[in-house]
Amino acid sequence: MKLETKNISVTIAGKSILQNVSVNFPEGKRIAIIGANGAGKSTLLKVLAALNSDYQGEVLLGGENIRNLSRKKIARSLAVMPQTMQAPPDITVERLIDYGRFPYRGIFSGSNPKEDKAATDWAIKVVKLEDFKNRQVISLSGGERQRARIAMALAQKPQIILFDEPTTYLDIAHQLEVMQIIRLINEKFGMTAIMVLHDINHVIEYADEVVVIKNAGIFAQGNPKKILNENLLAEVFGVKAEIFTNSAGKNIVFPVSTLENYSSSRF
Repeated sequence: MKLETKNISVTIAGKSILQNVSVNFPEGKRIAIIGANGAGKSTLLKVLAALNSDYQGEVLLGGENIRNLSRKKIARSLAVMPQTMQAPPDITVERLIDYGRFPYRGIFSGSNPKEDKAATDWAIKVVKLEDFKNRQVISLSGGERQRARIAMALAQKPQIILFDEPTTYLDIAHQLEVMQIIRLINEKFGMTAIMVLHDINHVIEYADEVVVIKNAGIFAQGNPKKILNENLLAEVFGVKAEIFTNSAGKNIVFPVSTLENYSSSRF
């Protein structure tokens, strides 16, 4: 399903956060959104997810203006994995993931228990939490909780998943685990993954396309291996970086220092 924005503008407390942002997110791809802190990345993601309606312009989901769609209709096509999520302390992993089935339940139409159970079991299997499904979420490690959140989004059976900084607070091993799961669900199940990321090396390794935000607008968009060069990193993040090729033939970004004329006001 196609997702795109047309001339999205957002103003918060008199400050322009996004201005006339038009982006076409390729179907079936992994797209990263990057930019300095405060650039508007998470704001854009909330607009895409219909979690922020205070904007000008249009968000089109499958060609339809998202403002005209019900919450449940949106959720059947698009899932969101926020940075953090509050859950009851005694809830089990299986029950949390079952919450992802809410788009298919109604006051009058009820639900299909067999379909719900099959979708929940499938999502648990994809993220490899079979041995944890009866555990309380509060007892899980940070990486395990993140996998449970991904599974809850998967249980919606969406065509698009939005990830807001999915590796935040995770150690290196769990960061790689999460990024590999995102790659898996994209490549194996064809779901479009739109990710707000901070780690440039994750962008290069796991994204097919990158959208770069600066000065409330789109600074660049394209193949990360081609457009994420030293000049762009200096202009967008104010850092001097070196890009080299490792033993596996992959590009690695190594930040050397901030630029002398770099202003902290960018953050």
